[in-house]
Amino acid sequence: MIEEKPQIGKEVRLVPWWAIGLAVALLVGIQVLMHVVMFPREPHPPPFVLRLFVGFMAGTVLAFFVLLVGYVNRDAKRRGMNVALWTLLVIFVPNAIGFIIYFLLRQPLMTKCPQCGAMANPSFNYCSKCKYRLRPTCPQCKREVHADDKYCPYCARELAEPAA
Repeated sequence: MIEEKPQIGKEVRLVPWWAIGLAVALLVGIQVLMHVVMFPREPHPPPFVLRLFVGFMAGTVLAFFVLLVGYVNRDAKRRGMNVALWTLLVIFVPNAIGFIIYFLLRQPLMTKCPQCGAMANPSFNYCSKCKYRLRPTCPQCKREVHADDKYCPYCARELAEPAA
């Protein structure tokens, strides 16, 4: 079975429209909050460039957080994980530890069986629907071997037939 390498374009397209809209609203809302509500009330406000920088940085951090929550929400669903649990975990665990936990523990992407089209975990040797051999294995020790191996690298059994 051929493994797909993740492409950044496909991963970015995974972010849902609601997360993009909320991120833009937060970015604009923080700018309005900084320039209209907070700083005009001070008798000696900081310079305009500093206010602009602080507002932009705060808005960017919040927008990035919302985009990551949206990504985790869709990615967890794509990987067959509990969407509500992981979304809540990344929202409520502070200091981005929730994101780190998610990215360390997330399941691998499911792949399609070439024979029947059922979704299968890439670590499985056989399809659970049609028993198609997804990864070549040694007939003696059942460990994965490469298709061009003549001998099993684990038990040294001769692989008489091609291990495909």
